[in-house]
Amino acid sequence: MNYHIVLTRQCNLDCVYCHGGEEHGPRAEVGYSLDDLAAFLDRDHDTQLMFYGGEPTLRVPLMEQIMDRFPQARFMLQTNALLLNRIPEEYVKRFHSILVSIDGPRQTTDTYRSRGVYDRVVDNVGWLREVHYSGDVVARMAVSEQSDVYRDVRHLLDMENPKFDHVHWQLNVVWDAEGNWTDFDGWVRESYNPGIARLVNDWVRVMEDGTVEGIVPFLPVVHTLLTGKPSRLRCGSGIDTFVIHVDGSVGVCPISPDWPFSIVGDIWTTEPRLLADVMSVDEPCPSCTDFPVCGGRCLFANKERLWGEQGFKKICGTVKHMIGCLRVVLPRIRELLESEVISVEDFDYPQYNNGCEIIP
Repeated sequence: MNYHIVLTRQCNLDCVYCHGGEEHGPRAEVGYSLDDLAAFLDRDHDTQLMFYGGEPTLRVPLMEQIMDRFPQARFMLQTNALLLNRIPEEYVKRFHSILVSIDGPRQTTDTYRSRGVYDRVVDNVGWLREVHYSGDVVARMAVSEQSDVYRDVRHLLDMENPKFDHVHWQLNVVWDAEGNWTDFDGWVRESYNPGIARLVNDWVRVMEDGTVEGIVPFLPVVHTLLTGKPSRLRCGSGIDTFVIHVDGSVGVCPISPDWPFSIVGDIWTTEPRLLADVMSVDEPCPSCTDFPVCGGRCLFANKERLWGEQGFKKICGTVKHMIGCLRVVLPRIRELLESEVISVEDFDYPQYNNGCEIIP
């Protein structure tokens, strides 16, 4: 099983699109013991722990204690990277993947996250390279109304010093649209969908030279289209991926601790083996023709639909557009495979579920 471990619900940023907010006091901090956690995790034969928050690097000593307690586990980290260099080198090198929050070039990132954030993130990703971190460094973007997905993704892909291995983005479409968007429809029509088409065309053009760029949403979708192997919900929520909240409750998704539907157990009374496949997406997803490729996009959005039914359909429209763009270029990708310029394995990402939800 994969478990997001929420180390704290506090955060050292107040990003404009985040509705998680910053919490203080006992409710924001881990309230169970490592013995309690061990009693739960030791019943799972293959454990992957993904440190999450809030901002997990605010609790580096706790992070170290957990890594010491479970030396055989596989570790991932999702961080805003402002304090990344406070993690001792011997611990940071143990992470299989590190997802770094950065939204594109300086102006985009600082507009959403506050002035100076971009430079600090870039400096600390540079530090990862300086200490010879060899794992997967993923630029994890939040894409909202001030974003130009083509410009911002290309900026991160084209960076050389430091270099990101992969770029992933999530649309700012989970929480209520009111206050977040002034013209979502216009932005999708005039900016986002055309940007996706340009990114796809660029991506295939670069493949001509034998390089498959690490655009996370494209890679596994094309792998599914090539192999014909259908996908389940790609983030794994409710299937094999769960979250252990600060109070010891076990949920299906780290963004929804305050929604009763998402709590499916706790570390004291729940058997890990009984969590598998505890929840799945509802209609209209399973009946959609793109369901075998998409997998359902987002369990939380599927259950709560904070944008309403029409908003839910609009967001699905962006996914269908992306899949459609990738289908268009599939014949050329097959030609490159047949000529052995690239291989099917180039699209087999991620090796392990690393917290990238895949479908924006």
